Amino acid sequence: MGQVKLNVQLLESTTDAISVIYAACRQCYSQQFAGDIFNNNISLADKTAFVRKVVASGHDSPLEHVKFTFAVEGVSRALTHQLVRHRMASYSQQSQRYVQESNFEYIVPPSIETDSELKAEFIQTMRDIQLSYNKLLSRFKQKGKTGEQANQDARFVLPQAAETKIVLTMNCRELLHFFKHRCCIRAQWEIRALANQMLAMAQEKLPCIFKNAGAKCEELKYCPEGEKFSCGKYPLRGK
Repeated sequence: MGQVKLNVQLLESTTDAISVIYAACRQCYSQQFAGDIFNNNISLADKTAFVRKVVASGHDSPLEHVKFTFAVEGVSRALTHQLVRHRMASYSQQSQRYVQESNFEYIVPPSIETDSELKAEFIQTMRDIQLSYNKLLSRFKQKGKTGEQANQDARFVLPQAAETKIVLTMNCRELLHFFKHRCCIRAQWEIRALANQMLAMAQEKLPCIFKNAGAKCEELKYCPEGEKFSCGKYPLRGK
């Protein structure tokens, strides 16, 4: 039992993504078969320049054919409750029913980490929860419940701070939407940290799509959040 830190890995992304987007977009305006467009001899530089224009024009649907798959650990259940609200995605999350949490890890918010009194209270609470969870498991097993039967009821006492692991897949269009909302300074600190790491990986892999991605203001060049919540990076709307 103890604290853990965020770890994000890019497992896989669409092979020859530029050619896929190029062929998909060209298909919308061409009598030619996309299979032939994909296999033509147009240079990667020309395809990349075309894709940049597609992104700039707002013709986003071809971006849905390219996807990224990330493995994430060291995040809380509080984060994944937010993450799965992005419904145009696929998720495979570690199960508290099948994976016993007899020594669970947890996430400590920065506001608690930097306050010694609050941190001590938080850690003691985590320890108390662990004891309760383990007692429930023991009692359920005494009553003849199998591992997963015991786990599925004992988990009800586990906190949102409990660490979890998840695999997520999003296409490029959904990633852009995700970054707009979750890279914003108003986003909750933990999911913003995740989004920023994912963005850096996406920018490295496909800069022609993600170079200017990020919070909404990165595209709008003004802050839509209003004076109360603006971080000051961009002027307010109409200013």
